[in-house]
Amino acid sequence: MPLVETNTTYQAFEEVVKRSPDKTSLVYLGEKFTFSEIHQMVLRLASSLFEMGVGKDEKVIVYLYNLPQTLITWLALQRLEAVPVMVAPVYTSYDIRYMANDVGAGIIFCMDTNLSYVIDILEEAPIRKVVVTSMVDLIPGWKKIIGRGFGRIPTGKVPKGKEFVSFQKLLKTGNPSTLPPFEGEPEDTAVMLYTGGTTGFPKGVPLSAGLFIYRLIEWARAVEPLVPFGEGITLLAAPLYHVIGQMDGMTPMLVTGETLIVMPRVVLDAMFDHIQRYRATRMFAVPAMYRMILEHDRVDQYDLRSLKYCGTGGDVLPTEVAKRWHKKFGIPLYQGYGATELCAAISLSYARDGIPPEGAAGKISPGSKFRLVDPDTLEPVPPGEPGELLATSPYAVKSYWNKPEETEKCFLEIDGEVWYRTKDIVEVDQDHWLYFRDRSVDLIKHKGYRIAAAEVERVLQEHPAVIAASVVGVPDEKVGERIKAFVVLKEDIKGISGFELTKWCKERLAPYKVPQYIEFRDMLPKSKVGKFLRRELREEERRKITE
Repeated sequence: MPLVETNTTYQAFEEVVKRSPDKTSLVYLGEKFTFSEIHQMVLRLASSLFEMGVGKDEKVIVYLYNLPQTLITWLALQRLEAVPVMVAPVYTSYDIRYMANDVGAGIIFCMDTNLSYVIDILEEAPIRKVVVTSMVDLIPGWKKIIGRGFGRIPTGKVPKGKEFVSFQKLLKTGNPSTLPPFEGEPEDTAVMLYTGGTTGFPKGVPLSAGLFIYRLIEWARAVEPLVPFGEGITLLAAPLYHVIGQMDGMTPMLVTGETLIVMPRVVLDAMFDHIQRYRATRMFAVPAMYRMILEHDRVDQYDLRSLKYCGTGGDVLPTEVAKRWHKKFGIPLYQGYGATELCAAISLSYARDGIPPEGAAGKISPGSKFRLVDPDTLEPVPPGEPGELLATSPYAVKSYWNKPEETEKCFLEIDGEVWYRTKDIVEVDQDHWLYFRDRSVDLIKHKGYRIAAAEVERVLQEHPAVIAASVVGVPDEKVGERIKAFVVLKEDIKGISGFELTKWCKERLAPYKVPQYIEFRDMLPKSKVGKFLRRELREEERRKITE
């Protein structure tokens, strides 16, 4: 029997509900919700939204933390064949204004704590209704009293006005019998996520239902045979506005019918407690999260042995983190590689293949297609050579939302299929293991060599005193570019010099890859999803030259 028998998201959810109506679907702040309970809330919310005029293809902004309400909203919009636009709850009015106007959103779901940013843009955006919720809307009253009494629940005030409505009211007033028939197709857009743009403006990425379900199925299969389908428990460690969070959050809801542990914010002690208490078997997080876990001074006070599959992606996994994790917990970190435009991972480390080779970012998923090309000519590279990765798959993304110029740069039609240009340099071996080398835009050209910034960063980050490093090329008339590293040291480290780090690199890198300059910083610029922004450092250096 296949994991799901449909290529549409809402029908997949209904299949899961029919299979396991009384099984625990969500765990949140100690409360448990069965699949049938979530299903009824989804139908009531969908009915209320339908009465508000939400219909097929309408874009609705979801500006929430990881809450049950976030998942219920997402599913209710699937039922109406509308499109949730997932937005980071920490974005300011500047970002929300841009996105609301970009997609023409008439409705936004937000927290009581970030409502002020929404109020700021109401006169400059098409929003007609603001649905407000809080972290404690779906927990018992006595827990709210205790939480607020101890000052543990952040709250915000909701002004009066017809444009504001509470999430709880929509749940209470919805009548599922008024809903129209569901007629969704695999080609329909299931969700829109935003990713960074080369022009400085974020790009909306519309992910089709067919592509979404295909990726969820592979996400589920990665864990096989460590945990039988239906018996896993996922701790959601990634935000639902990120494609990793979408995969980890929706796989139990739409494919496996398993339990999902949801936390509004990731606090390490709380995460450890939830893993121990509920016997979580799976989590997926960025490499920095695993480093933080390893260095947490209370991690040994918790029993985390229930974890069977720990996945990672979104950034390069430092070798020393992978080795330390395996040594401490006895299980590998299973790395994947992907992009928002590919709907998460085009390559995954499947447990059935055993411990992944060192440095491998998974195997190309069945059903996905790839090509490695020269980034300048787009001609295929010889077998075994690194090249820019082009990729496509069933129901692939074909364009950005409302961004024709960006679309033209990043999507190609080859032999009647649309391929996404990842701008990443990778190698793929004969067994289809993928090895990430670097972003093509982050290759440093020094004395005719092409040097991967990520490789130099990896070596620096393996030094026991270094917590973070970013490497860029600084323009130089004689050699093209010189290598400069920006380094952040751990707080308790004293007396580490640039000379010592240079010596460390010389022992581990070819001479032409060793940084010529090392600058110490208290912090490095990051995007709102936690990725280091090399481009900002490059721009700083170029401004110094021109001033």
